Amino acid sequence: MSEASNKPGATGLTRIINAFGYSMKGLRAAFVHEAAFRQELLLCVVMTPLALWLGSSGIERALLVGSLFLVLVVELLNSAIEAIVDRVGSEMHELSGRAKDIGSAAVLLSLANVFVVWALVLGARFI
Repeated sequence: MSEASNKPGATGLTRIINAFGYSMKGLRAAFVHEAAFRQELLLCVVMTPLALWLGSSGIERALLVGSLFLVLVVELLNSAIEAIVDRVGSEMHELSGRAKDIGSAAVLLSLANVFVVWALVLGARFI
């Protein structure tokens, strides 16, 4: 049996409820403390109805909306990386800078993914 299964704490429905609460706390923290998350959330709020309207099938709608949600997921992970790097220390360090740059690159690629998905799904219809 692994150590992870021996962790003390809540189980069953209580664990699920607690996990949901922690997730809401994380979303709230990202919204309050991360301007990039707020901007990308606004992008998602504006473009999701557009995606649902422009997509001609369930698969197209899922691709369009999913690409937007992926940006939010990657931004949350990037923000978590930045927070832990800042927690470790404020002095400049090559590895700290690299971690933050790689997280930023992941966000950039997720935004590029939105462009590519939207272009491929909608391009043929409107060009």
